Amino acid sequence: MRFHALSDSVRASVLMASSAVIFGFMVVCIRLAAREVHAFEATFFRNLFGLVFALPLLARNGARTLRTNRLRLYFLRCVVGVGAMLTGFWALVHMPLVQAIALSYTTPLFVTIGAALVLGETVRARRWTAVLVGFAGVLVMLRPVAVPLTPAALAALASAALAASAAISIKFLARTEPAEAIVIYMVLFMTPMSLVAAAPVWTWPSGPTLAWLVLTGFFGTTAHWCLTHAYKLGDASAVTPLTFVQLPVVAVFGWALFHERIDLWTLAGVVIICGATLYITHREATLTAAVVTDPRIAGQTPVP
Repeated sequence: MRFHALSDSVRASVLMASSAVIFGFMVVCIRLAAREVHAFEATFFRNLFGLVFALPLLARNGARTLRTNRLRLYFLRCVVGVGAMLTGFWALVHMPLVQAIALSYTTPLFVTIGAALVLGETVRARRWTAVLVGFAGVLVMLRPVAVPLTPAALAALASAALAASAAISIKFLARTEPAEAIVIYMVLFMTPMSLVAAAPVWTWPSGPTLAWLVLTGFFGTTAHWCLTHAYKLGDASAVTPLTFVQLPVVAVFGWALFHERIDLWTLAGVVIICGATLYITHREATLTAAVVTDPRIAGQTPVP
């Protein structure tokens, strides 16, 4: 049976699972490239090749895609976004892959906090409880009392917080700007920004390392394409759990290529963080569906 003949829900699930696996491949390529180049340089090449792969999108839609009166907000979003990428890539290089990926799943927790403080959204007790439970999972995994917090762990958390800020800025942009413009402006701005960070630690990559860097850009762009189309075809609450497929993928590669092990504390923390993230995602999807299907809810205070 051809892929397009499948139902939307099935195609969404396949695309989301594919996105998670491909993002896992990207993470492994970053780690392999970082054997020779700095994480900041890997960030630059990720954006550079992301720009290359985004050019067909610009060619298809034309220069009118870039017309906007919100250039300052685009720039701010990219400053925050490149900060998230720099700290996230650095964490991927300096800590076990599973821990780094698990900590990246705290981004929805930070988004909930930002939505309340910045967007003025009403967040009720159950979602605040989910946020607290999620951060409890972080503490379980990192054990800051028994084991001092490492710079890499702090960088991973900073990356998640910055990524949440970028997500909130995208919410502002999405109110008036097309998705294509958001994607193209991201790589247009973040490529030179990341070059500034990479220049002081620059090392010319060898042929094999350059190949890993090219694959980083290719996998990142492909995974984003799958992710975008998965959310177009399926409900967020149905497909989001499939993003956690990335964890076993990076765990296997971490064990096979980098001799990493997963202890019980890490596993417990991963379970708690994923559970809190899934709850918040489910509540958001439930609320959205309720507002769409029941007009009486549209004028009420959002449910927790």
